Amino acid sequence: MLNYSQAHICHCLSRLATLKRNSVVTVSGNRRKTGEQFVHGVLTLARGLLQLGLRSGDIVAVSAFNSDLYLQWLLAVAFIGCIVAPLNYRWSFKEARSAMTTIRPVMLVTDESCNYWYSELQSNAIPSLKWHVSLGSLLSGFRRIWSILTTDMIREHCLTSPPLNYSWAPEGTVIICFTSGTTGRPKGVTISHSALVVQSLAKIAIIGYSEDDVYLHTAPLCHIGGLSSAMAMLMVGGCHVLFPKFEATSAVEAIEQHSVTSLITVPTIMADLITLIRKKETWKGKDNVKKILNGGMTETCSSLTFTTIYDPTIETPSQLLETSCKTHCNSVHQPQGVCVGKPAPHIELKICIDGSSNFGRILTRGPHVMQRYWDHDPEKSSDSDDEAWLDTGDIGHIDNCGNVWLIGRRSGRIKSGGENIYPEEIETILLRHQGVIAVLVVGIPDTRLTEMVVACVKLRENRQWSDKKSEQPAENKQLYLSSEVLRQHCLENNLTGFKIPKVFVIWSKPFPLTTTGKIRRDQVQREVMSHLKSLPSNL
Repeated sequence: MLNYSQAHICHCLSRLATLKRNSVVTVSGNRRKTGEQFVHGVLTLARGLLQLGLRSGDIVAVSAFNSDLYLQWLLAVAFIGCIVAPLNYRWSFKEARSAMTTIRPVMLVTDESCNYWYSELQSNAIPSLKWHVSLGSLLSGFRRIWSILTTDMIREHCLTSPPLNYSWAPEGTVIICFTSGTTGRPKGVTISHSALVVQSLAKIAIIGYSEDDVYLHTAPLCHIGGLSSAMAMLMVGGCHVLFPKFEATSAVEAIEQHSVTSLITVPTIMADLITLIRKKETWKGKDNVKKILNGGMTETCSSLTFTTIYDPTIETPSQLLETSCKTHCNSVHQPQGVCVGKPAPHIELKICIDGSSNFGRILTRGPHVMQRYWDHDPEKSSDSDDEAWLDTGDIGHIDNCGNVWLIGRRSGRIKSGGENIYPEEIETILLRHQGVIAVLVVGIPDTRLTEMVVACVKLRENRQWSDKKSEQPAENKQLYLSSEVLRQHCLENNLTGFKIPKVFVIWSKPFPLTTTGKIRRDQVQREVMSHLKSLPSNL
C-alpha cells in the first residue's frame, strides 16, 4: 500500500498549476511556459513514458544542456516512480559509458551536446538500454539512422488522459547524482525524495526563496547544486531562467534582461561574473540580485552550512557581488581557516578529533544525507557508530558561536572550477607517456578556479623540455616534451578537459617522502607555489 505521507518532489506541481497557472515559470531561449503549460508538459510526458513501458524503479539517464525540457524530464521520470541519473555532458564517452554500465539505465536521453555518442553506442552498446531519446527535435534522416525517439514522439503515446498518481522507486530513491570517486571514476550517489525536499525547505527558510524570485540556472542540472536549488525554486513557484551552459556574457545579459534576483555559483562562476561586471560603466542587474548560493556536496544533497555575506541593514543591493568577492578573498587568509557559516536546523555536525588540536574530520548525519553509493549493497551496511555518520572529507572545527571553519581536505582531492578532480587519475595517464618517469599532481590556490591543477613531471634521461617550438630540432622532435605535447597526450587518453593540468613544472630532484615512504604532497605544493611566485607575472 502506498503511503502518501511520504515526501515526493512532484508535490510542487499542484502549486505551479494553481498559484502560477497563468504566470511564466520557465524562460528557455525563445520559449516561455506558464505554470499550467509546464505542469501539462510534465504529466503528458509521464503518461507517455508509462505507455512506452517504463515501470517503477527503472533508471533513466539524462545528459543534456540546461533547458525547460530537462526540468520536465526530471519531474516526469520521478512522477512515475522511476529514478533519474543526470550525466555530465562534459564527460568523455568513456566516462559516461562507465557510469551507465554501473547503474544500468533502460533509457538514455540526450541533446545536441552528446550527438557524437550515437555512433559510439553502435560499437560500445550498453546492454541495459532499451530506448534512446532526443530531448528536442531531430532531422528525420538522423532519427531514422540511429532509431531515436524524441520527447514529442513519447508524448504522442499519451492517447488518453487517465488520472495519474505519484509512484516511488524502491527505498524512495529519486536521483542518482554522480561525483568522482577516490580513483576519479564517476561514482553514483543515491538521493531520496525526502533528502531533496528537506534541503529545498532549508534553502527556502534560510535564503528566503519565494514565488517572486527569478532564478538564473548558472549551474548545470547534472550537479547537485543545480538540482537542489532548482527543486527549491519549483517548490516556491519562482520563475526559472535557463540557458544551455554558463557563459559570463550571456549570464550578465540575462540577469539584466529578466531582472534575475537569485542564482547559484561556484568560485569560478563568481570570479567570471565579477570580472565582467567591473568592466561595465553601468549595469542595471546590480539592483536586482539579492540571493547568491555558493557550493554544495553531492553526498549531502547540496548545502550543509549557510552564511550571510550581505546584510541589508548596512549595505545596498548594488554592493552584493563586490562584497562577496571581498569576503571570499579576505577569509582565505584567516589562521583558523575559512568560515562557512552555521549548519541548517535539520543538519547535525560533529568534529572527530584525531590528535591534540581543535581541528578534526567533519562528520554529518540527518535526513539530508545520501542513502548510499549506487554499487554498495544496502543489506551489508554496518551498525557501528561510525557508520551512522557521513565523513565529509573536510577538516575543520566549530567555534563557540556554532560557526564551521574549514581548514582543508583530508584527501588530495582538488576542487577546480566547481569540479572534483583526483590527482591519481591524472598521474596514471601522464605516466603512460614514454618520456615521463614520475609525476605528482597538486592543486594550487587560484582566485578564479579555487584550485589550479599543476603537474610536477620528472623526465626520462634522454628527454628534454621546451615550450618553445623554435628550440625543438625537427630531426629529434620526439625527444622533446612540452606542455602542449602532454596536454595532447591527456586528450588522446580520454582525460576530460577540466582535469588536464593548467601548468607543468619540471621536477629534477626526488619527491620528498614521509617516514612511511609516502610522497609529501603538501611539501611539493608549497615548493610549487614558491616557484610559480618567482616567475614573471606574464607567464
